[in-house]
Amino acid sequence: MANKPSIPKGTRDFSPIEMAKRNYIFDTIREVYSLYGFQQIETPAMESLQTLMGKYGEEGDKLLFKILNSGDYLSKVSDEELTERNTLRLAARLCEKGLRYDLTVPFARYVVMHRDELQLPFKRYQVQPVWRADRPQKGRYREFYQFDGDVVGSDSLLNEVELMQIVDTVFTRFGVRVQIKINNRKILTGIAEVIGAADKIVDITVAIDKLDKIGLENVNAELKNDGLSDEQIAQLQPIITLEGSNEEKLNTIAEVLKDSETGLKGVEEIRFILKVLGCSLNNELQLDLTLARGLNYYTGAIFEVKALDVQIGSITGGGRYDNLTGIFGMPGISGVGISFGVDRIFDVLNALDRYPKDSVTGTQLLFINFGEAETAYSLPVVAQARQAGIRSEMYPDAVKMKKQMSYANAKAIPFVALAGENEMQAGKFTLKNMTTGEQQQVSPEELIAIVKA
Repeated sequence: MANKPSIPKGTRDFSPIEMAKRNYIFDTIREVYSLYGFQQIETPAMESLQTLMGKYGEEGDKLLFKILNSGDYLSKVSDEELTERNTLRLAARLCEKGLRYDLTVPFARYVVMHRDELQLPFKRYQVQPVWRADRPQKGRYREFYQFDGDVVGSDSLLNEVELMQIVDTVFTRFGVRVQIKINNRKILTGIAEVIGAADKIVDITVAIDKLDKIGLENVNAELKNDGLSDEQIAQLQPIITLEGSNEEKLNTIAEVLKDSETGLKGVEEIRFILKVLGCSLNNELQLDLTLARGLNYYTGAIFEVKALDVQIGSITGGGRYDNLTGIFGMPGISGVGISFGVDRIFDVLNALDRYPKDSVTGTQLLFINFGEAETAYSLPVVAQARQAGIRSEMYPDAVKMKKQMSYANAKAIPFVALAGENEMQAGKFTLKNMTTGEQQQVSPEELIAIVKA
């Protein structure tokens, strides 16, 4: 007996309905990016390990899927090395390639390789799967999609403004209410400076970033464990719990950071972004001084988006970085980017049932097959319907009508067209609305008009 087929843990199959929903998400984001002049690129699923290794830290490197060299991959490995069983050394000898861990490092490699061909600023978007050899669990997969958009080669804060407009437009089109949170890495650096804990910037931001999850008391306990004094923790309290309008928060933090040049620069950047955007967004834009994503990566403005009507983590995030290509020996190319969390957006739209009916409808019209003569009569009209943009099928086999109608029901096809001897003599079809059960005899032109309507 053959083994029952299965797929690797941490991967998924997607049904036609699920793919229709995912394509709606992809197509919506693509359309919005295109409105802002972004162009799509793709990079290979596999990169050389030399490109990938050392870019994600020690833990990230462990999560890279490595690909065995083709052919006799053991030919360059000695018996001594095999006996030694040094996993990292063996992997370096046996594998020259790996599956990409994210889209950012391949993008940096792309920019460096194609620098002479690119017109800067370069506005790119990319939607492709990535792979991580992580332990599979609920909501965490070994294969998943990322949908990134970046502008590189420009320091202008108008890029940050446009990204906020893109985020707002995308979720407005989805019909999902969101809160867009914004902060600045320079402000966080300034806060650490003014409380005399510049060397603790990573510990401080990692702790306060957990405020929503673990609460103020636990954040303070974590700060104390990280070596901050009671006085320094006390100085952080009014900043962590700062409330009021964006303007009020900015004025307060500007006063706190008056002796920090870096901190005030961050305040200026946020003030510019908020001023240019004004009240133009449909969704709330909130300054959140506890937001501290990607500390070792981002250098300026940072963003995070949360759905207001569904309990779920961040569904989009990003920020400004100063040296994307420095890891490949080309320093000085600044950029700013966002990444839409496609899988979480999928869950949000499912929870709120926000998919337009047209986006998940497959075939709109099925022609019943009664035999050779009837099929010959129907096929020209099938072609006309398709030319009119109606997704149409001719059932391929002249089987019992009950089976063909069951097929239509199973695929949720809204209209069925039938042509028997009487309809053929009259030059018409019987059109059945599968939702209401209503039937009417119509001409081919009327049939197309009704289904399109």
